[in-house]
Amino acid sequence: MNQTMIRQSASMAAKLRKLMRRSCVAMPGAFNAATARLIERAGFDAVYVSGAGLSNAAAGVPDIGLLSRRQVAELAGFIAAAVKVPVIVDADTGFGGPRDAAATVEQFARAGIAGMHMEDQVSAKRCGHLGGKMLITPVAMSAKIRAAVASRKRHDFLVIARTDARSVEGFGAAARRARMYLDAGADAIFPEALESEDEFAEFARLVRAPLMANMTEFGKSPLLGLGKLAQLGYRLVIFPQTAFRVAMKAEEKLLRDLRRLGTQRQWLGKMQTRRELYDLLDYKPGA
Repeated sequence: MNQTMIRQSASMAAKLRKLMRRSCVAMPGAFNAATARLIERAGFDAVYVSGAGLSNAAAGVPDIGLLSRRQVAELAGFIAAAVKVPVIVDADTGFGGPRDAAATVEQFARAGIAGMHMEDQVSAKRCGHLGGKMLITPVAMSAKIRAAVASRKRHDFLVIARTDARSVEGFGAAARRARMYLDAGADAIFPEALESEDEFAEFARLVRAPLMANMTEFGKSPLLGLGKLAQLGYRLVIFPQTAFRVAMKAEEKLLRDLRRLGTQRQWLGKMQTRRELYDLLDYKPGA
């Protein structure tokens, strides 16, 4: 099974690299495998799995690095196995130092995942759009990147370096760190929490590499469209919690009505039907 999943990881990684060369890839966030199937069915070419999505939805805890590497690999592995498109996973800080980052690449590849991003925060990390973040040195982060890249023996797993320096050390430091991370072997750069369209454009001018943009709601970054980000030079655009937030708001309204009225009948027209679910799952029950 491990060899099969490693081959899947390599195949999906190669597919994602090809997509990135051809266009700007939109990656909605999946917090479970059923949502990943919906994303694929909607026509998206790749799926993103955020640490916040798994922490919030699967464990009911905040996004502060509480899930272990094994837990993230298992949950994200269910998602990767459910779809035929590449899956990129948020690896937080790589779950430790350089050896841990290398082990994360190996474990994620064995789960069929195409790639991961790893950030330069200290453990325990914080959401990238909150204050109070602290960073490790760029030298320490570069060592983790080198270890992660060196661990790729039989697969082309993507290692994306995220820097949270914009909110801590300033925009210039974020660009300088990004260039160091590229020198360490990162395949792409993820500048977290840029604060304007001009900053997205300037970062792309200063850092000549495949770039990832985070279009999370209610954060520090403006919500730029996929076309605009492609025009600015970004190759990956993630929407980490969009589906989760919409689902949670709908569930909240349903539960209020159910508590108040004692029936769900008025919600039937807003539900996915049993037939639609079985179709999504490729399940054909007997008569």
